[in-house]
Amino acid sequence: MTALASDTRASRQPISFALLAQVILIANSFIMLYPVVVMVLSAFKTTGEIFDHPFALPDFTQVGNFTKVLGETEMPTYFMNSILVTGTSVILILVLGTMAGYAVARYESRTNTFILLFFLAGLMLPLKLAVIPLFILLRDLGLLDSRWSLIVTYTAIGLPSAVFIMAGFLRTLPLELEDAARIDGASEPRIMWSVMLPLARPPMAIAAIQNAVPIWNDFFFPLVFIQTDERKTLPQGLTTFMGEYTTDWGMLFAGLTIAAAPITLLYIVLSRQFIQGMTAGAVK
Repeated sequence: MTALASDTRASRQPISFALLAQVILIANSFIMLYPVVVMVLSAFKTTGEIFDHPFALPDFTQVGNFTKVLGETEMPTYFMNSILVTGTSVILILVLGTMAGYAVARYESRTNTFILLFFLAGLMLPLKLAVIPLFILLRDLGLLDSRWSLIVTYTAIGLPSAVFIMAGFLRTLPLELEDAARIDGASEPRIMWSVMLPLARPPMAIAAIQNAVPIWNDFFFPLVFIQTDERKTLPQGLTTFMGEYTTDWGMLFAGLTIAAAPITLLYIVLSRQFIQGMTAGAVK
């Protein structure tokens, strides 16, 4: 009887832990999704409706806030600037990070460890601490108040993490793949492009999402480097919807909804690759 009781308690324990984990995950999902739902619902309300009935369902046929945001403000310009800055920065991070990570991971050299540590040092030093020297450098280079000032800065910020992710994954790939390609007469660029890169899509998706989200949402560097209104990005441009004495909260929530949509769609599209990259190497 004692052994039976102990077996019963042992079988119930994993079930209780699994149930607790599910409850925690559901609660966390609710906490994360609640502000997003409130933002989307408020985008279809007027300012009066937001304060009088904050939790009521809106009339989804009322798209006046979106019409005003897209037609009466510089929101389309801010949107295109964010797409150009984020897209160019992520492409440069992936291209440079993949090449550097490939060289560190696949080629034997005494300086490989030093080079990797050099890149990893960028993860420990926040670039915002050097904003004054960076401002002076960009001013002397003639890049201040241009999109390239943001692209160069974001590329430098995201490159260390991309090199770390790509080098860690590429080291797990077997050497026989390269040897077989070399026997077939493939050059080194051909091996990287045709053999290694198709296998490295999951870590590339991780590097892309990890860098695209903070770049898209960044407010600090555009505030410091950009003065011209037609070069502002979305986070900086959305501040124009907030007046000194009054704020059209309906328009502001509509702008926030438009700003959040591209990154949300990007994560949905790359979610499978993202999960594969997170679980790569977990099972041999």
